[in-house]
Amino acid sequence: MRPSRLLDLGLWLAVCAPPVALAVDDGDARQVAAAAVAVPLFGVATAMSRRWPLAALAVPVAVSLALDVQMFGPLSWTWAALVVFGYLAGHRMASARPALWFFAAVALAGLPLSALVLRDLWGWPTQLITLLLAVVVPWLLGRWRRQHTELVRTGWLLADRLEREQRAVADRARLRERARIAGDMHDSLGHDLTLLAVRAGALELDPGLDSRQQTAVRELREAAAAATERLREIIGVLRADDDEDVAVPPREESVETLVERARDSGVPIVVEHPDDHPDDHPDDHPDDHPDDHPDDHPDDHPDDHPDDHRGDHRGDIDGLPPMTALAVRRVLQEALTNAAKHAPGATVRVRLASDDGVVTLRVVNDPAPAAAPPGVASGGSGLVGLAERVRLAGGVLRAGPAPGGGFEVAAELPVTGVRAAHEQVRTAAGPGTPGTTATRELHLAQRRVRRRLAQAVGIPAAVLTGIFALLVPLSFVSSSFSVLDPATYEGLKVGEPRDDARSRLPAFTRDGPPDGTPAPPRGQDCVYYTMKTDPDRAYRLCFARDRLVSKAVVPTP
Repeated sequence: MRPSRLLDLGLWLAVCAPPVALAVDDGDARQVAAAAVAVPLFGVATAMSRRWPLAALAVPVAVSLALDVQMFGPLSWTWAALVVFGYLAGHRMASARPALWFFAAVALAGLPLSALVLRDLWGWPTQLITLLLAVVVPWLLGRWRRQHTELVRTGWLLADRLEREQRAVADRARLRERARIAGDMHDSLGHDLTLLAVRAGALELDPGLDSRQQTAVRELREAAAAATERLREIIGVLRADDDEDVAVPPREESVETLVERARDSGVPIVVEHPDDHPDDHPDDHPDDHPDDHPDDHPDDHPDDHPDDHRGDHRGDIDGLPPMTALAVRRVLQEALTNAAKHAPGATVRVRLASDDGVVTLRVVNDPAPAAAPPGVASGGSGLVGLAERVRLAGGVLRAGPAPGGGFEVAAELPVTGVRAAHEQVRTAAGPGTPGTTATRELHLAQRRVRRRLAQAVGIPAAVLTGIFALLVPLSFVSSSFSVLDPATYEGLKVGEPRDDARSRLPAFTRDGPPDGTPAPPRGQDCVYYTMKTDPDRAYRLCFARDRLVSKAVVPTP
């Protein structure tokens, strides 16, 4: 047998224990008959309690109303069923609205039932209080327990989601690191290997080398080209698509160091300063007119090198944010590498300027005077990755043919970087805004539990207040419709049937006996009616075996 069936069996035995125990102890035939009817009905309610909890609750409520409109008389043996099924209805129902409609219907039905069956309006407040304490309060406790369980479940779900998100963050961090490694390998090692291949290619054509030396240089160039190709394949494996901002590596070589290394590899470079006019730098190759440009070769006149103002240029990136400074170096490195690959021997012009909060780097190479050396590999992803790096720094990259021939790479980057924009976004979101969906869901679940707890305390208090507020108009109505005419009282004869006397009596009885009234005789059912001439006294009519056995005015003067 499944555990749920065992629990249902135990529940059924628990709710049937009070009526069976009272029937066996009392031995009254009416009590035994009521228990014989209630036990199977409670079994049906137990079977329905999981799928239809509200219908299961309706069974003990209906049994209580059938035995007593006030629901108070049979409470001694129906309380267990009312409390248990009320609690289960609150705990197992997803929506509270059907239960609220059910309680309202039972409460409203109590007024006409009290008036028609009991002929006593004071039975209605008794029924409302019994319904509230025996049914509604357990139902509210069940609702609160359900909300608490949902809060705990939500907490575990959020914890599980947080753990999965942490794993995803770790995976993304690993992917970002792989992408950073791939970018650095492409930018640094690819740049060095390309320059090595270019220098080896130039050395291979040196007529001063014998055939053995030329063969060794050619093998060196081919090995550098093969290493570059293998590096490109590794980069393809490591590179991952990620729009997140990656960790910024430490500052590396300066702009001047990159220019110097490229010059040392045989790339003719002219550095233009922001205050220079473009016409000050002729487009001729610096080796074509050695007399006009004695300082073009880096080893001839080191003191007259055109990059004498390297301190000024270093200052141009010293104050930049790390992402912007790194992007400037990478753009220059990639542009010089591409110029050495695809336009060997062409003059490369570099211009770095800063104006109105924008750093502009422009690298233009002249048309290639000779074909690119064979075997130099090109991955085809350098400019794509470079554009993404510039975009992450908040800038724009342009690359394409120059107007006068050759190729141009230009980048514009903000001096302030992207951190200020990120701070503006966070400020616009507001400091009190929950940062994640999980946090919002947790706050919502906590508010629901607090609201249910407040309802569990506030609703019974409000209902009790409403019931006590009804007592005032109910007392007035009961007093007005329970007045027995003196002539009618005198016309009642002891021994006449109760049904005959009822047709001449008022619709409602008085709210209990007046103060000082003696206890009714044993075995008699006494009712009280208001006297028109003396509101402090009442007519008492006592019945036994459905016949009037005594009448009196109480209390006696």
